[in-house]
Amino acid sequence: MSRPTKRVGDITRGTTHPNRLRRVDRWMLHAVCPVVRAAKDPLVVDLGYGASPITTREMFDRFQKHVRPDIEVIGIEIDPVRVKQGQAIAQSGLSFAFGGFEVPLADYRSPIAIRAFNVLRQYEEAEVKDAWQQMTDRLAPNGFLVEGTCDEIGRRSTWVAIRAGQQQPETFSISLHLDDLELPSDVAPRLPKALIHRNVASEKIHSFLQDLDRAWLSHSALIPFGARQRWVAMAESISTSYPVLDNKVRWRLGELTVPWEVVSPKS
Repeated sequence: MSRPTKRVGDITRGTTHPNRLRRVDRWMLHAVCPVVRAAKDPLVVDLGYGASPITTREMFDRFQKHVRPDIEVIGIEIDPVRVKQGQAIAQSGLSFAFGGFEVPLADYRSPIAIRAFNVLRQYEEAEVKDAWQQMTDRLAPNGFLVEGTCDEIGRRSTWVAIRAGQQQPETFSISLHLDDLELPSDVAPRLPKALIHRNVASEKIHSFLQDLDRAWLSHSALIPFGARQRWVAMAESISTSYPVLDNKVRWRLGELTVPWEVVSPKS
């Protein structure tokens, strides 16, 4: 049976596009899916998938192919019409349900991972921590919530990863399409809700983005060798001042991940 709870949240604008979330899925395959592989119940939730269930279907296909064939993905939406649209493409291992931040699941199951993308943009910053708490409370032990924002076609994306039982994120990530990038700070309009209003001179996220810009510009001599080489050089430079995670393999994808403390808002 499902948890008898009130549906928590508001209907979002619902903008979506095929492959819009490929960047965060790719990162999850790297950073979160080892936990999914080890899970007794390999259940993943896509919360707030929007006007089309296509990105939930893509997530299922990627995780089934690259993580484990018995993965189960449930798309959850607070708009009943969108749930019906999802149910039209349901199959073994892929289903859709009505709900919100309370993450209602049958038989009191707990997901090992929740992806919640572009769902908090319309909320106030003060509401973010409560939403995080509601979602992480539903996770299985060692599970992760990945919450973030991207542009309409997924070329600029940022997210945070929060482990079950924690009050704040572990990491903050940026992922960009590099070929048409002018400055790393161009991602600012796509920062998570917890950070988007903090991009001002007194805050750490502002300083971090400005330092990325300076490092990016300092390697303009690498333009003839391609944007990937330039991004890697930028990451290597910035790592002398910040605890940049991962390595060149991830950086070449246009990714950069740092501990949350690097960008966390001031109280």
